[in-house]
Amino acid sequence: MTATTDGSAGALAPGAAAANDSTTAAPPLTAAEQATARAVEHLLSRQDAEGWWKGDLETNVTMDAEDLLLRQFLGIQDEKTTRAAALFIRSEQRPDGTWATFHGGPGELSATIEAYVALRLAGDTPDAPHMAAASEWIRSRGGVAAARVFTRIWLALFGWWKWDDLPELPPEIMYVPKWIPLNIYDFGCWARQTIVPLTVVSAKRPVRPAPFALDELHTDPARPNPPRPPAPVASWDGVFQRLDKVLHQYRKFPIRRLRRSALDAAARWIVERQENDGCWGGIQPPAVYSVIALHLLGYDLDHPVLRAGLESLDRFAVWREDGSRMIEACQSPVWDTCLAAIALADAGVPSDHPALVKAVDWMLDEQIHRPGDWAVRRPELTPGGWAFEFHNDNYPDIDDTAEVVLALKRVAHPDPVRVEAAIQRAARWNLGMQSKNGAWGAFDADNTSPFPNRLPFCDFGEVVDPPSADVTAHVVEMLAVLGQQHHPRTRRGIEWLLAEQEESGAWFGRWGVNYVYGTGSVLPALAAAGIPASHPAVRRAVRWLESVQNADGGWGEDLRSYRDPEWIGRGASTPSQTAWALMALLSAGERSGKAVERGVAYLVETQTEDGTWDEPYFTGTGFPWDFSINYHLYRQVFPVTALGRYVHGEPFTPDRREA
Repeated sequence: MTATTDGSAGALAPGAAAANDSTTAAPPLTAAEQATARAVEHLLSRQDAEGWWKGDLETNVTMDAEDLLLRQFLGIQDEKTTRAAALFIRSEQRPDGTWATFHGGPGELSATIEAYVALRLAGDTPDAPHMAAASEWIRSRGGVAAARVFTRIWLALFGWWKWDDLPELPPEIMYVPKWIPLNIYDFGCWARQTIVPLTVVSAKRPVRPAPFALDELHTDPARPNPPRPPAPVASWDGVFQRLDKVLHQYRKFPIRRLRRSALDAAARWIVERQENDGCWGGIQPPAVYSVIALHLLGYDLDHPVLRAGLESLDRFAVWREDGSRMIEACQSPVWDTCLAAIALADAGVPSDHPALVKAVDWMLDEQIHRPGDWAVRRPELTPGGWAFEFHNDNYPDIDDTAEVVLALKRVAHPDPVRVEAAIQRAARWNLGMQSKNGAWGAFDADNTSPFPNRLPFCDFGEVVDPPSADVTAHVVEMLAVLGQQHHPRTRRGIEWLLAEQEESGAWFGRWGVNYVYGTGSVLPALAAAGIPASHPAVRRAVRWLESVQNADGGWGEDLRSYRDPEWIGRGASTPSQTAWALMALLSAGERSGKAVERGVAYLVETQTEDGTWDEPYFTGTGFPWDFSINYHLYRQVFPVTALGRYVHGEPFTPDRREA
């Protein structure tokens, strides 16, 4: 679909309406039942034999470009991989020569630079039309000098940028006590896992000879590294710029024994956090930098740690039918599986269905029973959470844990004692991870330091993990389903949510786009916790959702809403965002309302012949605006959930399952 100027969706995808002519002629409830049945059949067919679901996790071409740069740096590039990666990168280029970080988004400087360099490595020449268009656009936006720090680090590895012109990140940060600001545990877990190996890279400053020059990416090739303007002296940015100058001076005369000890500490920290599958944190960026750091510290490529790390990176590759190769930044089997189980149960699949039982078996085996980095702030708390990925025991997350519990409660498993024990461990862990303001973040408690985001090094997105409305809502919903809606900690979470509501009536979405996601998370949680549909906060949210519904009956919100208020609640309709809005409205008692009927009709009419939906738009969030995600299973699990709740007339409760 294409977006019209008012943010509504345009014409349906070819064949979408025709596929459902017989359905759209039926009464609304009958049409929804038929669409739900098709969608359930499709979702069941996608389950792995081991019990899990996983859709592709699509981000942007910097993943693919940095994979090629890593291979070039390590000397392990091969023609097949390079050709396939280049094919994918070229396919993502926009008509103006740029690369965006989300579908339909504007060109982005750093992504375009990295994609351009990767294609140069693949053999594309600077005078080729698509390359010339890219380099001209890059120069018009300030060239390499205007790129983010991480892009310039990659270029520095090959001598295309000077290390002296990058912010300093000393490994001695490993020794900053936990009670002093800017210790490594003040950073969000994703940033922490990236920064520790980068302290090694920053200390070593390696340069591998570049196979070509990049003069065409500088506004002035004779002066490629122009100084950046200083920040105001009295500002925090000015303070940290001066701190960076001090660290650059320290680098020239370090305390050698301390530097060696810090590098050893960083190496131990990295190795200790390698997962059983060889990866780090289950995400591609920390794995890449960890491989580079350990290699610089003397680990050869045949060392078991590096060999396992490189093998894990290969598992992020998705080979496509056209011969191209896309790199996932992460993989989401736990998240996808619990959402799929919730969707199927809410769509009327029997609670003892073999697919659901098998999914529960797999999820139970994935529960984490050992401490991770979260225990630094909660040392007495017993483990019991779930991670997002196949292997990530160091970093279970609160959001996944809440949703897994909601899934487990929907299934009649043959070993209820084992299931209940897992649920109780998870609930205790989630309760213990509550931040002192009454809300929940994603990975850590009270990860709210104002300082990490100020560092000159940290311009790649959010680097702390403060509580958010969407995660807090999922925990509140979990606690309510467990009968703990009156628990003091649950009430504090509810009070925090009510206080966080925007003046418009919406809630901000941290991990999904954006206010539609936040509102779609909070209203079902409030309903589960016993907040009546007549509550003023609920009525304000309902009015906001009704006000941003598109002309085609769906809902959509563009990622630009994170930066531009004009985009809040606006964008081409998508199946997942429409489902979030419907889930919110249904929980608020709006089942017979016009907005719900139109939203259900949108899902029915846009369903494809095989029972799924098309969704090229990115509706997931890694870092608001800076890193966006298209979860390929969102287009399936959330519409199934919304349609199921519409057909059955009520959200899930434990009593409904038992009935």
